[in-house]
Amino acid sequence: MGTMNISLPDSLKSFVDEQVVQRGYGTSSEYVRELIRKDADRLELRNLLLEGAASPAAAPADAAYFDALRDRARGGSKSSSRR
Repeated sequence: MGTMNISLPDSLKSFVDEQVVQRGYGTSSEYVRELIRKDADRLELRNLLLEGAASPAAAPADAAYFDALRDRARGGSKSSSRR
């Protein structure tokens, strides 16, 4: 594992220290790693959303589309529902 040293103004260092205690992190490094992971996840999601928005529509998202999607999520077709 690599190391990285950062300099923070006293106000930010105090904020990090408070977050470590309040949120139950063992060290400030754990807190910063979590922030970086969340930012990386956010960027990945943003890229996926942009990619999806730029892609051609596969089918219209009308009421029938959502009915079929709900049916799929329930695990079958309406004619063969498991009750």
